[in-house]
Amino acid sequence: MKISLKALLPLFIFLALGIAFAVGLTKDPSILPSQLINRPFPQFELPDLFDETQILDNRDLQGQVTLVNIFGSWCVACGQEHGMLMKLAREKEIVLFGVDWKDTREKGMRWLERGGNPYTRVAFDEDSKLVIDLGVTGAPESFIVDKKGQIRYKHVGPITEDIWEHDLKPLVLELEQAP
Repeated sequence: MKISLKALLPLFIFLALGIAFAVGLTKDPSILPSQLINRPFPQFELPDLFDETQILDNRDLQGQVTLVNIFGSWCVACGQEHGMLMKLAREKEIVLFGVDWKDTREKGMRWLERGGNPYTRVAFDEDSKLVIDLGVTGAPESFIVDKKGQIRYKHVGPITEDIWEHDLKPLVLELEQAP
């Protein structure tokens, strides 16, 4: 029995797709490369969540190492992360700058009033202006910004004790020692 090359074509296509999926499954989905690493934090002007007459901008990130955290009251994973952020704020581990995204002002304020507010300042990004510039794909996402306003690290997903101790804290301590 003679099998033609044409008859084997579906088999080759199936094998190629199988290999492509297998390679894709070996990649960690929480590691999303960012083109912004070692570049200035995008220019922004957003209203403060609690006082819409106050405008927050890049100057709020200058002079200290800052963790910029994208969150929303609708975000289940943000609730899981919130206790860790409260601990970081209580222990003064790092300055926390929040960006409330895809929310209403009332829901964002109520969420922080119920769970506590770990942030030094909270910007309200109702129209996704900043998160689009940051390339955010979902919440929570966090960025470590150095004293000069450069993005040095991006973390996708909730920050846990383990992630803080092993990944983020060593970088923060290094950046705090830099001139």
